[in-house]
Amino acid sequence: MDTKKVFSTLEALREIGFGEIYVLREKTEGKKEDKSSLLKQLYERLEREKKCVLYESASGYVFGEGDPNSPVVFVGEAPGEEEDKLKRPFVGRAGQYLNSKLEEIGLKRERVYITNVVKSRPPGNRAPTKEEMASCLPYLRKEIEIIKPKLIVCLGSTAMKGILGKEYPITKYRGKTFPYPYDNRIKVFLTYHPAYVLRNPSSEREFVEDLKTILKLISEA
Repeated sequence: MDTKKVFSTLEALREIGFGEIYVLREKTEGKKEDKSSLLKQLYERLEREKKCVLYESASGYVFGEGDPNSPVVFVGEAPGEEEDKLKRPFVGRAGQYLNSKLEEIGLKRERVYITNVVKSRPPGNRAPTKEEMASCLPYLRKEIEIIKPKLIVCLGSTAMKGILGKEYPITKYRGKTFPYPYDNRIKVFLTYHPAYVLRNPSSEREFVEDLKTILKLISEA
């Protein structure tokens, strides 16, 4: 806006009898939220606060990875040995299997966001305890709050318990959707963990069906 011209116009209006003059200012667009920067700040906070109690038994934290603007967030249980080593989620055998199945349905890994309930590897790859999950859940919820996905996919019972706060038999409730407790606009979908499918090949057909359902839920949201 040319300030000199504005004042000149106002002065001319006053001279011809206008007393009070109201100027409407242009509405400026708010700065677009940079999700990548917000996630980086969250991870720096996690490193600084060290509140996830598994930190001391592992070699550090393994943060989420992928497209922060993705409509879908996949949530697993915890980093394994390979993930702890490379500091990336789902890069071991189960992660490679998940990648291949995603590609089969046309959903590339780099187009989704993948993270875990706990951010450090439990000793011996055991399941995280209730206390260990509780210490990390605030960071997971903040991740989801930043990304604002349409759909959260829980890979296995631990992820389901962390996201929904309740324990359901995964074999009974897989393929079903629930509202996310912290934002009802987000759906939560339950399926098997890829590691379970590798141990139980007969469940692969159901797992692939679930992945196809995920595509449908994203398109409908």
